[in-house]
Amino acid sequence: MRDYHVYIMTNNSGTLYTGVTNNLERRTAEHKQHILRGFTDRYKVNRLLYYEVFNDVLAAIAREKQIKAWRRSKKLDLVVSINPKWKDLATEWE
Repeated sequence: MRDYHVYIMTNNSGTLYTGVTNNLERRTAEHKQHILRGFTDRYKVNRLLYYEVFNDVLAAIAREKQIKAWRRSKKLDLVVSINPKWKDLATEWE
């Protein structure tokens, strides 16, 4: 059985990025090292703020789409519910 993660990352300016992956540690490292070209590289997204784990890829994709459709304030409420100080949750993997 494989796990899938929906995650929210940020940069120093507070820009939020929501994504989905089957390997959260690898994907976070890719964002931090700017290996992935596009939005996260352009905006220097490099801190993991929030994640959820799913066993079903379709459920994970549906959740990602749901979160992406939310207003910023609702995303912030979600992050603060488990990470009120906006600590980088990936620091323990480095």
